[in-house]
Amino acid sequence: MYICSMYSSELIKGTLKTIILNLLKNGDKMYGYEITQKVKELTSDKIQITEGALYPTLHALEKQGDVITEKVYIGKRVRKYYILTDQGKKTVSERVSELTDFMKTMKFLLDIDGSVQNA
Repeated sequence: MYICSMYSSELIKGTLKTIILNLLKNGDKMYGYEITQKVKELTSDKIQITEGALYPTLHALEKQGDVITEKVYIGKRVRKYYILTDQGKKTVSERVSELTDFMKTMKFLLDIDGSVQNA
C-alpha cells in the first residue's frame, strides 16, 4: 500500500490525511500524481505514496467535506484536482496542532534529546 524506504507504513498511514491537507492549505489545487511527487520531493524520497494509498484517502477527505474536486479537461483526458474547503482549512489546522503535540509527547516519552539522528 505504501512504498516507504525509511519509515514504517503504520507511521505513514496515521499521518497521510494530515500530509495531504497540509499540502493543499496554501490554496493551490493539486491532482493525485502531483501530490505523490510533491511528497516524494519534499521528503527526499523518504516517503513515497502509492495510488492505492492516496486515492482512498482523497476520497475519504472528500466525503468528510475537507476537499472538493474540480475536473479539468486536457484534450480527451480528464484531470481531477483536489481543493481544500473552508472546513478543510480548519481540519488541517487542528490536525497539524494535534500531530505537533503528539510528536512532543513522543519525544518526551521516548526520552529523545531533540537532536536529529540518521539511521
